[in-house]
Amino acid sequence: MSIGAVLAQLRGDFPDVTISKIRFLEAEGLVRPGRTPSGYRQFAPADVERLRFVLSAQRDHYLPLKVIKEQLDAADAGAEPDAAVPAVPRLPRRLVPLGDPSTAGLPAAADFEPGPDTRLTQEDLLAQAGIDEQALAELCQYGLLRPGPAGFFGPESVLIARTARALTEFGIEPRHLRAFRAAADREVGLLEQIVTPVYRHRDADAKARADELVRELAALSVTLHTLLVKAGIRSVAGD
Repeated sequence: MSIGAVLAQLRGDFPDVTISKIRFLEAEGLVRPGRTPSGYRQFAPADVERLRFVLSAQRDHYLPLKVIKEQLDAADAGAEPDAAVPAVPRLPRRLVPLGDPSTAGLPAAADFEPGPDTRLTQEDLLAQAGIDEQALAELCQYGLLRPGPAGFFGPESVLIARTARALTEFGIEPRHLRAFRAAADREVGLLEQIVTPVYRHRDADAKARADELVRELAALSVTLHTLLVKAGIRSVAGD
């Protein structure tokens, strides 16, 4: 099938996938479609399933492309991917177990992906996050939420507010979370230096490459943060 037909098959489960994204994954060696004598791509059903695996591993487990490629290469060689690839930390799709009554209603991180132009009013945010005006004021006071110049909040604000609300169940207040904001700002400044030059390229696939790079760097950053916190807690516990 053509690349357009592949896109049509994937769009139902992966609304954000684009032709540029598929071409990028091909350039990275994660899928290898055949070619017609005139050079047009020809995808087989196995190629579509391979793309589904890659997109699911990115969306649901936040795996970097390098790790996904290692698993695919292991499968191509006839080995069990989990046995052939060193164990890597797989971040859960959900920030906390949904069965936990103290965090009921907290969405999956991968599920909450409004479009890039989504803007929330204060009333929208309060209703969707399940917090009151005082809680919102504290989140803004300590820099965890930042409304834009027009007073609207970005699409991540609901998940940030719900996560902060869940932490209060453990006695962690917004004022305790200022370190998270400061650390995130430092990470953004560091990663910006890597990503911005790619966005400035003028070729058609530059944005897709830059977006993919952002996802890769974010996944690695979150994985490193998780490991450092785990190691620190184990050290304090004396393990």
